[in-house]
Amino acid sequence: MSDIRTQDIAFVREEILDQQPPPRSQLGVAKWLRENLFSNWFNGLLTIVSIVVLFMVLSSVLPWVFGGVWDAGSLAECRDILNERFGNTHYACWAVITERWQQLIFGFYPETEYWRAIVAFVLMLVAIMPVLFDNLPRKLLWVTIAFPFLMVWLVWGGTIWGPLSVAVGFVIGGIAFSIIDRRYSSIIALIAAVLITIVWWLFIGPSVVEGLNALIPLGELKRVESRELGGFMICLIIGISGIALSLPIGIVLALGRQSDLFIVKMICVGFIEFIRGVPLITLLFTASLILNYFLPPNTTFDLTLRVIIMVTLFASAYMAEVIRGGLAALPKGQYEAADALGLDYWKAQRLVIMPQALKISIPGIVNTFIGLFKDTTLVMFIGIFDMLALSNAIRANSEWNGIYWELFVFIGLIFWVCCFAMSQYSQWLERKLRTDHR
Repeated sequence: MSDIRTQDIAFVREEILDQQPPPRSQLGVAKWLRENLFSNWFNGLLTIVSIVVLFMVLSSVLPWVFGGVWDAGSLAECRDILNERFGNTHYACWAVITERWQQLIFGFYPETEYWRAIVAFVLMLVAIMPVLFDNLPRKLLWVTIAFPFLMVWLVWGGTIWGPLSVAVGFVIGGIAFSIIDRRYSSIIALIAAVLITIVWWLFIGPSVVEGLNALIPLGELKRVESRELGGFMICLIIGISGIALSLPIGIVLALGRQSDLFIVKMICVGFIEFIRGVPLITLLFTASLILNYFLPPNTTFDLTLRVIIMVTLFASAYMAEVIRGGLAALPKGQYEAADALGLDYWKAQRLVIMPQALKISIPGIVNTFIGLFKDTTLVMFIGIFDMLALSNAIRANSEWNGIYWELFVFIGLIFWVCCFAMSQYSQWLERKLRTDHR
């Protein structure tokens, strides 16, 4: 033992070893496969089974998709082409999309006016960009503010004075609120501003617009009736309007449900519970049929506007509950911190409480948006020709009677792209707003 203890032992290597390449299992594709698909025997078995199932499905679907016919005037002609090419008709007939895609997108909108719908769609993209991404120039928010009025003018036509009159109503309401709020409470100022705005829209504005149209018909476009709207365009109009309006209304309802004012709380609770307890299709039938019985005689209330209102109210009730969940998940210390800073109720909500509650509620908010956008297809039951209703009309035509899957695949693909984009944006926003270091 003593000889071993006295022997000199080097614990640190004196020479430098040459660098060795890492094992093949720790590089590139091999590493990814090992970590994600074959990390253990059970995951490896599931991977193999999944590959077999995917192969069986794709081997049947891909030939049907890529072997289809894109140029034919009818289903019978399409089948003749498939019989000559393959000896059977077990392939897709995409010619119905080639021939009727404009109808599926624009409905019965006049072909000579398609440019207006396209311009409105481009403006919509420009308008939502500065809202979704804060690194864009803030000057684009002026496009966001102006877009609702420009969209109405472009899609429905007429002169520019009508949309401008609606915009002036908002301006007058804002000015009234700021003046009254200096002397009275915010609630009184808000009620007064809403009443003044409604008086302008219903009584003063129409007369002013009529006079301006007679004197200076500025920017007059061909009028298009709402019954001519349809296809994906009407789904987009209803969906975007509902999404843009339901979020602020949902915030107000969520705050009202938590209010200490008994009447305000009961109104918000009653509205939310009633709307959530009634199917959307019932509200749409109410907007389409029953609402006319409660309006004065000879009153014209655009059907599209009625549907937008009902869809917005329906989505607002669900949005209020989603946001209320975010408020409930917020630690009580955040409310106490806002009080310690000396902030009043509205400043505390705007600067401290609501930003955090909305961040927590992002998955639920986007889920509500996606559900709302898909529910726009229910308007087919009240006589609005959305994409599904138009697909039925196309199949009722003798030239395309008997075709099904091609139309449904096309419609489903369009909705999937829109909903998938919303989902991906919400995930990106969650990662961007994450404040923890996990």
